[in-house]
Amino acid sequence: MIRFLTAGESHGKALAAIIEGFPSNLSVTKEYFDFHLKRRQMGYGRGGRMKIESDEVEILSGIRNGKTLGSPVSILIRNKDWENWKDEMGTEPSADKPGKVSVPRPGHADLVGVSKYNFDDIRNSIERSSARETAARVAAGTLARKFLEQFGIFVGSFVESIGGVYPKENFFDNLIANKVSSKFNAWTLSKKADKSDVRVLDEDHRKRIIRKIKLTKKNGDTLGGTFVVAATGVPVGLGSFVHYDRRLDADIASAMVSINAVKAVEIGNGFAGAEMFGSNVHDEIIKRGENFIRRTNRAGGVEGGTSTGMPVIVRAAMKPIATLMSPVQSVDLKNMRRTDARRERSDFVAVPACAVIAESMLAWVIAKHFLIKFGGDSIEETTDNYMNYQKKLFKRIKKNFSK
Repeated sequence: MIRFLTAGESHGKALAAIIEGFPSNLSVTKEYFDFHLKRRQMGYGRGGRMKIESDEVEILSGIRNGKTLGSPVSILIRNKDWENWKDEMGTEPSADKPGKVSVPRPGHADLVGVSKYNFDDIRNSIERSSARETAARVAAGTLARKFLEQFGIFVGSFVESIGGVYPKENFFDNLIANKVSSKFNAWTLSKKADKSDVRVLDEDHRKRIIRKIKLTKKNGDTLGGTFVVAATGVPVGLGSFVHYDRRLDADIASAMVSINAVKAVEIGNGFAGAEMFGSNVHDEIIKRGENFIRRTNRAGGVEGGTSTGMPVIVRAAMKPIATLMSPVQSVDLKNMRRTDARRERSDFVAVPACAVIAESMLAWVIAKHFLIKFGGDSIEETTDNYMNYQKKLFKRIKKNFSK
């Protein structure tokens, strides 16, 4: 079982991640981590924080000479903005106590945080609930991504909509209809999307979204949107139907909704399938050589909580960011009087970054279930187990049913 733990506050000294359970001898470099951290920072509509930070990892343990040791990998990501927040965020008691934040923002963790943890300063809620924490998650997910690539499993994403602006031709529909090449690699989605500052797949769509974002900024408002994340090369048999907590799709849904501001998720055609006849929902099975494939992929690569061997397709919705420059109503907790919600430096839209974070979370879940099934203390042992399974899978099924 792999697991990771993150630590750190948004304006503290640093973020940290401890990643445990990956086999030894997996090749990975600092440059690989930094590349995906930079991708998380991209996107038109981001706030001033991204002009300050230039995320990169310091690998503290678990990797030697470019290869994992099988021991916990610990990673540090320093916050450059810490220099501006030393007085506010120092760990030791200070004679000069910083001013307390007392006005919560609707839609954020401000009020629930002070209610749950008995704080007298909303700043304590703001710091850990901030999406800044996801930089450490991307670091953890990047190691999972590198692991999966050893087995031909690739993860990618694109932004489907921002502020209700959808493309005229949606590539999501092609994924669901399985109108993609059998050699389709999900990373190609990201490579194409990364060329756009809003991570969409065509220029007309980009222009219409940019116009919407500019108008939103002028009005002091924020936008959410939807994105699609996919994984290709996923073998048959990850996850299980025998217990609720072993289902691959349940784990994926949990991981997606754990991302800040993500409020909805569907696997495959999800909600749309609830409105159709079963004959228009289920994916017909076809034998091709020594493989079973599906004519379509409306199930999104998962049936009965278990991977089918088709691309895993996930669609998620991110709500608009809670910090508004034209704020909505709130209450000042100092005097319990009505007031405008507090302004905090923030993005206007972060859907492009959210899609990159979702890539890391999907990679993590798939890597977790991959290792549950194939195990191995070294990458060589895991590879042997995987190759033996793949080599004999079709023959084993054929033999079992010909008895």
